[in-house]
Formats: sequence, structure tokens, C-alpha cells
Amino acid sequence: MSELNNDVVEAALKTYEDPYLETDLVSAKSINNIAIDGGAVTVDVVLGFPAQGYSEELSSALSEKIDAVDGVTSSTVNVSWDIVSHAVQKGVPAVKGVKNIIAVASGKGGVGKSTTAVNLALALSAEGAKVGILDADIYGPSQPRMLGASGAKPESPDGKQLKPVSSYSLQSMSIGYLVEEDTAMIWRGPMVTQALEQLLQETMWEDLDYLVIDLPPGTGDTQLTLAQKIPVSGALIVTTPQDIALLDAVKGLKMFEKVEVPVLGVVENMSIHICSNCGHEEHIFAEGGGQRMADDANVDFLGSLPLDKQIRSDTDEGKPTVVADPEGAIAKIYRDIARRTSAKLAQQRKEFTTKFPNIVIK
Repeated sequence: MSELNNDVVEAALKTYEDPYLETDLVSAKSINNIAIDGGAVTVDVVLGFPAQGYSEELSSALSEKIDAVDGVTSSTVNVSWDIVSHAVQKGVPAVKGVKNIIAVASGKGGVGKSTTAVNLALALSAEGAKVGILDADIYGPSQPRMLGASGAKPESPDGKQLKPVSSYSLQSMSIGYLVEEDTAMIWRGPMVTQALEQLLQETMWEDLDYLVIDLPPGTGDTQLTLAQKIPVSGALIVTTPQDIALLDAVKGLKMFEKVEVPVLGVVENMSIHICSNCGHEEHIFAEGGGQRMADDANVDFLGSLPLDKQIRSDTDEGKPTVVADPEGAIAKIYRDIARRTSAKLAQQRKEFTTKFPNIVIK
């Protein structure tokens, strides 16, 4: 019988491939500590992404691997996470109070981008992160209605900055909070981009792990401003499987690649319709388009969501599915997508520049 030591335990841990990191936790440098006391083994795992809904499953899977080692009489696996800032575009300063910015984009309207963005933000929060959402669609803001916060007005303690509106544990900001809901924003491009910068920089974000930005569809002024002046850690592309939607989604993906913003992956919305009466499954907008797009672009396919009236009715009523039905099948899909998105981001290069003090030579 071989001696029970750290190397033996590490070898056992290496046989488990994490489904979100797609590698073992030893190679991912997520094993923080291994303590051995006789035959009792304690392992501390520190992930780089929030995993409230996955930690128990992970702990059990790793314990099973450890218990199979000769000489082990008991095992304890503690799972926690530590979310840090990740690298952004060169020369773009950080936003105060925000560790990471995730841009949610689509090539065209009507694919469910805003619904995906708000449920992604709520899913990240449910997984244990501190999250905010910025509605960057100046012409058609929808997040106030989706978050059940229509009519809310942000407070300004100093007359210069705005406190984000709090809803379902999310910090949120939108031009929709500053104008009446039926007001048409008849602005030219420069006014829109200036408004976006102000909403981002002049909001008093409070220690966010992630700020999800719900972008307007397309590849116009707002997206260019985002790429040049806003520190984006990664982007997520939302599409339907339909060929016409995929054509535009590819353009959005290539735009982020050109401006050196990492694309975290593709989410396919409205992938399948299941009849509420008979259970018949039908691919109304074709099948597998999002997966093919991800494969062709060599990016991750983060998941697919059904065409379900519950998703629509929940957001229309101001209570998105992740909070309206947290134990339901659709909420679980959103939370799985949130874990895959944040795990992908956790593997990106870390940002250390904010750790260094300013050096002043007198």
C-alpha cells in the first residue's frame, strides 16, 4: 500500500474533469490546500467563478475520487470561490466598483438578447456573485420593465453621481429610469455614446464582481464606444438558430474579435418549441445553428434556451424566470449558462494593473 500523501491525493483529484473549466482542478490551479491527518483528508477548492448551484455536486464528486485512494478513511471537500478582475482592452481604464464587464450582444433585434442578459445577471447573482446590469440600449431601454422597476428614479447623493436602482439583488442603471417610459429618444450618435459613457462612469456601482451590459443590436456607434472606451472583460453573443439571425450574429462576433474583446461564447435562444398541450417538440427556427456558428468561430457554445411563453410572460410581468421560478427547468438552464460564462472568463488573463500603487517622484 502506497503512503498517503499530497501527491497521491492530487493524482486522484486529477481524474475528475470539471465540466465548466473543461480540465482537472489541479491543472486549473483551483486546489488551494490539501490537509492529511492520519486517514482523514481535507481539500479546499477555490474556484474563479461563482458556483452556488454546483458546489455540492462538485464536493461529492471529488470526495468520491479521494475515498477511492488506499488509506483514506474519510474526506472533506470545501468549495468556495474568489472572483478577480480580468484583462481588458489596452489603455482602457477600469470602472470604479466593477471587477469585470460582460457585454451581451446580438447581430439583430428580436432574438431575445435583453431577456437573456437580465436572466444571465440574475443567474450569476443566484450563483453567489455580486452583479449589476447596465441597459445600453438608449433608444429602446427595456431593463426597467423587465426588472419590475418601471417608474423608479435613481437617487443622487451629491448631485453628480447616481445610485443604481436595486431590484432582485441586482444593481441596475438605464436611461429608462431618467425619462418617461413612452418618451422617444431622438438623439444622434454622439449624444447616444456620451449618454452611455455617463451612465457607466457616473453610476455609483458598489463592489460588483460582474457588470452585465445589455447592448443594442447591431454593430454601430454604441458597440464602437464600448470597444474603445469601456473596459470589457468578455462578450457573449445571443442568436436564434435561423440562418438570417446567424448571418448577423457572426458579424457581431467578428466585431469583438477585431477590437480584441474575448468572445466568451454563443447562446442559442428559441432553439426548440415544446407544445404546452401535447408535448410535441418542433424546431421552428431550424436546428443546431448556434452550435455550428460556435464551432466555425472556434468559441464555446454556452447553451440553448427553448421558445417558451413562460420566459416572455415572466419578463413582461417584471419578474424574470430565474427569480419567478428559481427551481424550474428554464432557470436551471440560465444558471448553467451563467456558470459556463463565468468559468470561461475565469480562464482569461488576470488584470494586475489596479493592484499597483501610483508612483510619484518628487
